[in-house]
Amino acid sequence: MISWREMAGRRFFLAALAAASALLLFAAEDSFQRVERIVAVGDVHGDLEQFVAVLRDAGVINNRNRWSGVKTHLVQTGDLVDRGPQSRKVMDLLMELERQARRAGGRVHSLMGNHEAMNVYGDLRYVTPEDYEAYRTDNSDQVREAFKKENPAIGDIPLGWLEHRFSFGPNGAYGKWIRGKNVVVRINNMIFLHGGIGPKYAAMPLSQINEQAQKELDQTGPLDGTLITDSDGPLWYRGLAQDDETGLAAHVEQALKTHQVERIVIGHTPTKTGVVARFGGKVILIDVGLSKYYGGPPACLIVEQGRLFELNRGRKKPLPGS
Repeated sequence: MISWREMAGRRFFLAALAAASALLLFAAEDSFQRVERIVAVGDVHGDLEQFVAVLRDAGVINNRNRWSGVKTHLVQTGDLVDRGPQSRKVMDLLMELERQARRAGGRVHSLMGNHEAMNVYGDLRYVTPEDYEAYRTDNSDQVREAFKKENPAIGDIPLGWLEHRFSFGPNGAYGKWIRGKNVVVRINNMIFLHGGIGPKYAAMPLSQINEQAQKELDQTGPLDGTLITDSDGPLWYRGLAQDDETGLAAHVEQALKTHQVERIVIGHTPTKTGVVARFGGKVILIDVGLSKYYGGPPACLIVEQGRLFELNRGRKKPLPGS
């Protein structure tokens, strides 16, 4: 008799192999220099339409959603998933753009956000019914019934839930992809990450942050006290976006000096208005609330020849305060 694990896994086996091959081809790097153009997009939260709109406005994809950015480096600072209905399609698009950009001489840096990590380690509070439906297959009813028989204490679960969990597991296409992602990347004189560099982690080398986060996502034990769950950690910290600038000014200066950069670019905390500069332009907030869930504009940060611009609803203008 075929178990629920076998039934759930067969459909995604080839996708998992493809993801593993991509990881081998595109091992994560975390430092790049002499990049002439950068496009940085904040939290997407399952809104494919808005994400595509801002990527087209920025000139990195064409009307067929294929890479057109040539040597541009596209940075997406995490939280592709949850809250919105099309998380899977958003991930699929970025996975394909990674390959296309690399062939054209550009790069796509899809960084780990707290919601990607949550989906991997099983915190599913923000997964939408539409997301589960995206993983539903013709035999999802059978898979669920077989699972219930083996696990009678488990309550009701939506169709597609088991396939979703397999896909984010260690052998699943999205689980493999996320586990190989960086938390932070340095490009030219800037570092990009999801939440921010807080005092607790200010002295930790960027490579160590990336290595530790990837290692923690692979562990099977409790995650209490880990970097990826710490409210002061780089996936969750909101101080650079919300706290008083005067009180944090010395920390920001020290962080910039430690990592030998001039700016820190973060997502995670929605502005709902557009790209915002803080600390005299040394910290840039790019979570504009892009998803319809938040109602923010289709906006992103563009860096060209060291100059910073906001692209908001297709209009490009120098970023105030930068």
